[in-house]
Amino acid sequence: MALSEGIFKIKETRFIMKTKFILPIVALGLFAACNDDSSSSPVSPVTDTPAVTDSSAVTDPTVDPSVNPNGDPATDPSVNLGSDSGLTDSTANPGTETPATFDPTASVAACRNASRTIVEPTYEVVPTGESFKYYGAELSGKQQFLYGRFEACMKMVSFSGTVSSMFLYYDPSYKKGTTPWNEVDIEVIGTSPLAWQSNIITREGDASIENNTTSEKMHDYGFDATQDFHLYAIVWTPEYVAWEIDGVEIRRDIVGGQTHGRHADKDQVAFLTETETLRFNLWSSESEAWVGPFDVEQLANAPKAQWIDFVKVYSYDATTSAFTPLWQDDFDGDALDATRWSAGNWAMENVMLAKKNVVVEDGYCKLLMTRESAPATDAAAQ
Repeated sequence: MALSEGIFKIKETRFIMKTKFILPIVALGLFAACNDDSSSSPVSPVTDTPAVTDSSAVTDPTVDPSVNPNGDPATDPSVNLGSDSGLTDSTANPGTETPATFDPTASVAACRNASRTIVEPTYEVVPTGESFKYYGAELSGKQQFLYGRFEACMKMVSFSGTVSSMFLYYDPSYKKGTTPWNEVDIEVIGTSPLAWQSNIITREGDASIENNTTSEKMHDYGFDATQDFHLYAIVWTPEYVAWEIDGVEIRRDIVGGQTHGRHADKDQVAFLTETETLRFNLWSSESEAWVGPFDVEQLANAPKAQWIDFVKVYSYDATTSAFTPLWQDDFDGDALDATRWSAGNWAMENVMLAKKNVVVEDGYCKLLMTRESAPATDAAAQ
């Protein structure tokens, strides 16, 4: 069903001023092939994905990165690691500065020192007494990467039942069967805005293996992620995966430093060999054990927005262990760069991702979570 704009309209009274401190980026050639709509082959839809009810949604999505109707660890880290877990973890150097091969100072300054006046979006509410449907958003990158550094300056969302994220994802992972799963996550989950979760999700391409392997860890921020912008970074190399907040490395997993069970993906870092896209999303999980019960009343009077100020991507040179700037998107203008991004429009458990909930304006990309009026018969059918 189409979003009922006649019942609820999103409006904003804005005065948003942003001053950025950006280093110039030199075009140095792409290290990964660009995957756009014309060159990508369509894939079959997931058979157990909830039916698409948004009129902007496609029934045969090119990618469905985290569909989880059966409690898959891709979106439910509370699911066990499998009877063969035997987990050994060697997370290295938590809280240490990033290696000398890269200095994040400029990016951190650009994110933390920008002058902003933020007015969150609001509804024009016309009560109807009807039931509601709920909508999230995903910003999906088109370019394929094999290693690199990925930064985003963001203000996140956290209320019970939600996930506000940045992640790398091997697009066909959701197919399972003989297709391997590769994914690296930063997630702010609904249990607290004062903490975030890092995770690697893998799965050997073997149809007999039911569960994904996960290595989620919770980390304290020391601040409320919903109140201000901070620089988030995922660093992916053949030797390690690292997670950073405001230029400080919080977690690092290395090749050979951890084992998970007996499958081919037991060394998760070594198993990350597929090209991945950069993605961001705001959605609600059915796993209350993970994110808490979905507090829909948080959406009664206003949408929630995950704000993205800028995204910066760097290539990685394995010979020199150096990162080189590839591109930066400041979200200037009033639309996504269609050569670089698309918007999700598939079901994500408690919400439907809606293209219209990815909004570019005033130098930001906003991922919105909204509730819209729907006939009670439709709502009851969900």
